[in-house]
Amino acid sequence: MAARRSFWKPVLIAAAVATCIGTIGGLLTDTGLWYQSLIKPSWQPPDWLFGPAWTLIFALAAMSAIYAWRSAENESQRRWVVALFALNGLLNVLWSTLFFVVKRPDWAVLEVVLLWLSVLLPILVFWRRSTTASYYLVPYLLWVSFAAFLNLTVVRLNAPFG
Repeated sequence: MAARRSFWKPVLIAAAVATCIGTIGGLLTDTGLWYQSLIKPSWQPPDWLFGPAWTLIFALAAMSAIYAWRSAENESQRRWVVALFALNGLLNVLWSTLFFVVKRPDWAVLEVVLLWLSVLLPILVFWRRSTTASYYLVPYLLWVSFAAFLNLTVVRLNAPFG
């Protein structure tokens, strides 16, 4: 029974945290009048695509967390797994806050560099112990790279802000 619980514990925690971060980000994302008034590039995906894309990204990140947790050899390594994903979650929510709540895409484009690094870092850290955990984060890194370029383009098309 204890083995079964220890199998499901990281799955349930990763799913719950990914769901919470995704929900918070979604609640912060206001595509109302201010957002609609922004000039956006013609190559921006339709607004409806962002929700499913982020859902997939968070599901893959949760899978990465599960593999990284299970490959950790001790409590110290597990704390690193938690810290890396907590940092990423915080930076993800901060980006949404800066862009949609504070309405400062220019600040968000600076912060997205930190968000991008918070995806790259676990890829590099997990590589030795769990390449699977690292591979699950590659789509996230690609998506944040695309989002960063989109954010920069929106800033260039609409500046100045504030």
